[in-house]
Amino acid sequence: MEFILALLEDMLLAAIPALGFAMVFNVPARALPYCALLGAIGHGSRMILLASGLSIESGTFLSAILIGTIGIQWSRWYLAHPKIFTVAAVIPMFPGIYAYTSMISIVKLSQSGYSGVLFAQAVTSFLKASYIVGALSIGLSLPALWLYRKKPRV
Repeated sequence: MEFILALLEDMLLAAIPALGFAMVFNVPARALPYCALLGAIGHGSRMILLASGLSIESGTFLSAILIGTIGIQWSRWYLAHPKIFTVAAVIPMFPGIYAYTSMISIVKLSQSGYSGVLFAQAVTSFLKASYIVGALSIGLSLPALWLYRKKPRV
């Protein structure tokens, strides 16, 4: 029960920035609730995958594939471009903490000189942020590559 409440809270809190970025990107007003819902679904699915033991990179990748697939389906139903739904929905999954940690470590390195611990933290956080952004971009584009093929799959 406690996990379900935490999941619902996570999904609600993820819907807010997805909705905000959808408004910044000038998404049509009729699509705003779907952007918020898709952001909540994506972040919630990543939380479930992380709780099941997957790494954050793998969970983000699979959640981005889910967001891309749902976005393509919704775009067919509502006659809109899939990016209307998907771009704002992946924003809550961007690795802000890892990027921030990496930048702070680099600033501390430049201020106080070389430290093995700070350097390792900077590199680790930078690589983790890079892998998450790569997982988001590749995961979001894979469903379109798969579903919009002109040639047979076999």
